[in-house]
Amino acid sequence: MNIKKEPVESSLRPKNLGEYIGQKRVVESLQLFIDAVTKRKEVSEHILLYGPPGIGKTTLANIVARELKGELKVTSGPAIEKTSDLASILTNMKDNDVLFIDEIHRLPRTIEEALYPVMEEFFLDIVIGKGPSARTVRLPVPRFTIIGATTRVALLSAPLRDRFGLLLHLDYYDDADMQKIVERSAKILKLPIDLDACIEIVKRSRRTPRVANRALKRVLDMFEVRKHKKITLEVMNELFDILQIDSLGFTHLDIKYLELLIKKFHGGPAGLSTLATGLGEDKQTLEEFIEPYLLQLGFITKTSKGRVAQGRAYAHLKLPVKGSSQQRLV
Repeated sequence: MNIKKEPVESSLRPKNLGEYIGQKRVVESLQLFIDAVTKRKEVSEHILLYGPPGIGKTTLANIVARELKGELKVTSGPAIEKTSDLASILTNMKDNDVLFIDEIHRLPRTIEEALYPVMEEFFLDIVIGKGPSARTVRLPVPRFTIIGATTRVALLSAPLRDRFGLLLHLDYYDDADMQKIVERSAKILKLPIDLDACIEIVKRSRRTPRVANRALKRVLDMFEVRKHKKITLEVMNELFDILQIDSLGFTHLDIKYLELLIKKFHGGPAGLSTLATGLGEDKQTLEEFIEPYLLQLGFITKTSKGRVAQGRAYAHLKLPVKGSSQQRLV
């Protein structure tokens, strides 16, 4: 069991909804939720955030906890193995606190079922004893907010999903919002950066704030070590060459995925397990960290028979489209 308080926040993380860039509808929904809780002076709903990794789910949980004047407690689905683990977490909660459960789709079924009365009535049912003498004790818990986060909402069971009063989808950012995020982070880090360099970071950040901020931290390293006076486009290109991130933000693993699909399997279809074995990676890594961006850009499609490379993938790798794959040029 792994339950911990959120560590000291990075200076790059927004402190309130007013500072949060992008995801306009999500921010509006959360503001309405916070205003309603403040007016009623009690929590009555829970929140499910779903979408790709790195786009702000944890940041929003931090903001909600701060706005509710509560404390954020962080855990993950696989870390809560037994009902006693859940009970230990809940005994440390207070009114208006926020329990952030990352990878909530990986909660064991027994823990899911134990959460139902907690989410609906703020009671935890504990079974004491075994056999005919076993009895259920109902313990009250504070009125706190559960914020679940997942990259794979379809894997969440319907009974658990239906107990969240607010389901919010976070999507990839557009270039305009990404540029605002990069400019804000650069200002906080006190990095003098050219507009061209800023735009280059946006182009290679996979429309994901976490990736952009990670790149800026490496820029800060280069700025301090090599004593640059300004971050120019040339400096950024040099850094991305070092990091092996290409013009569209593809990493070495992304390129290996596309090359395997096109060269080894002639563009597909190829099954996920087959691709994972060929790359020496697990299926979850491909499904959650590699494929979403490739699908977003139209480089691959998912079919009933497996993954299929599209014309954009061939063009990016400068490879000829062979045979029936000609129809994939888009």
